[in-house]
Formats: sequence, C-alpha cells, structure tokens
Amino acid sequence: MIPGSDSHNPSDNPAIAPPPGTRNASIYLVAGIAALGGLLVGYNTGVIAGAVLFIQKDFHLNPTQEEIAVSAGLMGAIIGALCVGPMNEALGRKRMLKILAVIFIAGSLATAVAPTYGFFLSCRIIVGFGFGATGSVVPVYLSEVAPANLRGRIVTFNQIAINFGIALSYWVNLAFAATGKGWRPMFAVAVIPSAILFLGMFITPESPAWLASHGRWDAARHALQRLGRKPVEIEQELNSIRRAGELKEKRAWRELLRPGLRLALVVAVGLAFFQQFIGINAVIYYAPIIFQNAGVSSANTAILATSLVGVVNVIFTVVASLIVDKFGRRPLLLWGAAVMTISLVALGTIFAIGPNKAGYFILLVLSLYIAAFALSFGPLFGLMSAEIFPTRVRAIGSSIATFANWVANLLVSITFLSLVNALGQSGAFWLYATMGVLAFVFCQRLVPETKGKSLEEIEHYWEEQEQRVPTPTSGSKS
Repeated sequence: MIPGSDSHNPSDNPAIAPPPGTRNASIYLVAGIAALGGLLVGYNTGVIAGAVLFIQKDFHLNPTQEEIAVSAGLMGAIIGALCVGPMNEALGRKRMLKILAVIFIAGSLATAVAPTYGFFLSCRIIVGFGFGATGSVVPVYLSEVAPANLRGRIVTFNQIAINFGIALSYWVNLAFAATGKGWRPMFAVAVIPSAILFLGMFITPESPAWLASHGRWDAARHALQRLGRKPVEIEQELNSIRRAGELKEKRAWRELLRPGLRLALVVAVGLAFFQQFIGINAVIYYAPIIFQNAGVSSANTAILATSLVGVVNVIFTVVASLIVDKFGRRPLLLWGAAVMTISLVALGTIFAIGPNKAGYFILLVLSLYIAAFALSFGPLFGLMSAEIFPTRVRAIGSSIATFANWVANLLVSITFLSLVNALGQSGAFWLYATMGVLAFVFCQRLVPETKGKSLEEIEHYWEEQEQRVPTPTSGSKS
C-alpha cells in the first residue's frame, strides 16, 4: 500500500469501483469526454479554411492580411502552449480543461460578432490560446488515465477528435456557405462542444498520476477505481510512481537537460516540427485555395472537395487508433513519411505540368497524402510527446513539444501563399517533400519504439541512453 492520505473532492472519489463489465467502458467514457478538447482544437483550426473565403470579401483583405487572418489563432496557440505547462502542473488536468472550455465559449461568441478585422484578429488570438493549451493538456490527461495496453488507442482518441473537428468545420463551412449565411455562424457553432466539454469534466476523475505526484494518494487510488482498474493494478500503478521517485523531484526544467531526457525532448520537438514541415496545415488551411488553383472555380465546390479530404482524415485516424498498439509507432511513422513524400512530389509535378481541370486527380493525391498523415504523424506526435516523458516532467515536456508544434504550424501557415508566389505551387510542394525525406531519416535514426511499454519502462529507456548512443532498434521490444 502507498502511505499517506489527503482531503479530496468527493466527485473524484466514489465509494465503489465500477463493476467488472464496465472496466473498459469507464476508460472510453472519460477519454471521449476529454477528447472533446481535441475536437475543439480541430474545429477552431479548420474552420478558418472555408471562412477566410468570405472574411476576405467582408473585410477587403489583401493576400498578406489573408495570411494573418489564417494565422492569428496560431499566434495565440503559441502563447497557450508556452504557458500551459506550469498551469497544468499547478491546477491539474481536469481543472485546466474546464478553464479552457470557458475560453472557447467566450472566444467563439466574440469571434462570431467581430465588427472589424482588428477585433476579429484579437478574438482569434484568444481562441488560439485555448486550442494551443488544450493541444498539450488533453494528450497528457489521456496518457495518464489509460492503462499501458490501451494507451496508444486511448491517446489517439485526441487525434481522431482533432480530425473529426477539422472535418466538421469543413461541413459546417459548406452548410453556411450554401445557405448564404456567411462566416459568422461558422465560428459560433464551436460554443456547443465547448459547453459539453465544460459540463462533462464535472463527471470525470482527475489524472491519477497528477494526484499522486502531489501527494494525494487516496484520491489517486479512487480515481483509478473510477477508471476500472482492479485492486492489484491500482497498487502496482501507485507503487510504480513511488519507485520512480516522481514525488521527490521538483526541478522539472533542469531534469529535461539530463542527457537521457534531453534526447527525449529532442525526439518530441523533432516530431513536432516535422509533423508541420511536411506541409500538413498548408493543406488543412488552404485546401479550398489549392483546389481553386487547380481549376475549381466555385467556392462551394472547393469547400466540398476540402470536406471530402476531411472525411478521409477522420477515417484513417480511426484506423490508426486500431493498429497503433499492434504495429507500433516507428513503422507507422516511417511508412507515413515515405508515402507523404511521394504524394507531395506527385502534387508538385501536377502543378508543374499544368493543373487546369486536374481537380479530381489532385483530390485523389491529397486524399492519399492525408491518409498517410492520419496513420502516422497526425496521431503519433500527440501520443509520443505525452508518453515519452516521466510524470514529473510530462506536463512541461509535452507543453514544450506542443509549443514547438504551434510555432512550426504558424511558420507553415503564414508563409504558404508567399511560398506559392515565390516558388510556384509546384515548388512549394517539392519543398515540403524535401522535409518529408528529412522526417524519414529523423524517425529512422532517433525515434524509439514505445509500443506496449509502461510509462516507467519508457523512462528507464531514456535513463539507459545516458550511458550509450541510441540506435534505431535500441528501444524496440514488442
């Protein structure tokens, strides 16, 4: 037994554990509620793709202002990702998600009524703070409530939700574009899932790892009961935290500079950058414009084609959640990088030859590209950035990786139209293809396999790296 007791919130500590039949159901319910945060990340990032076609006309934007309109939320996301680590450690995962839900509600309503371009940008920065912070909190929370044998599947709930949110935003864009209601209700719709997330977090338990790391052993034990763990599993998980000494080390930033954990940080930040530099959000944010450049003249048709790409994204992210714990992280990353690179070369070639009336073929190649992303870098960045850090530095390490991801996201989104003007559409895609090659090499050389390992076993792997240089298979045990 773990010594110690605490005063705890009754909502975190039911008198009895769930019946055996609800063991996995408890995990999936909690994961589904928390993943609404991911849906809001996806919706609030994706909605701008269709909305900007109408915002540009309402506010009479030039191309530079259009890039800024697309990227304003990402500027806020960088701030949110940078600030959320210490807040997540101090307040806990559950309380942070409640606060972020309120930010989404207020920010979405304000964006929907923005009277000027400047006010619109300010509101998008506020919402961006919310989705930047949420992008770090949700994967951490999911990784800490999931048992090791389900962690890959549970954490990929977040990416499924993100991609579902993106697809939903495309279809909402299409619905309001077709009815002539414009861009304002496109943003207002986000209030609905935000309110559901806020209310849902009242019935979920706090992260057991966070509770234990703050000395609240009884609350952690009850949280694990609510998550369907058997008594022996509860004691094993709490004992693992104690053996790892995760309550004694408070210098999280200094810990990340240790040789082993420094390599973990390099892997997390590297995945963050490459996930974006392969060009994914050039496609997510500018797909309607890409289709128009390929000869699709109607805005509604361009948004419809974009919506179909969004559906592909959701479908293959669901597939990823089903296979990630079977095939492992490394193989999916390597195959994903290869297929995405080939797709980008093909896209560049199409635009170099002449894209007129090539809309259907571009839709096919973009769908292949998106499918490869959804099976690899899409879900696996969030999963691995949450699971490769020990509990004592997980919130801060994950927030650094998320911060890097949003910085890279901003760089891609705010430069895409400028790249197209400077290099042409083909040159832009070929540049992203070059980054795909580098991403393949990075994953092959540095990223370890974490499939089926407990969080403590992953920490032990990094401790071993303090004594030797990692090899591509040094962390791979199936």
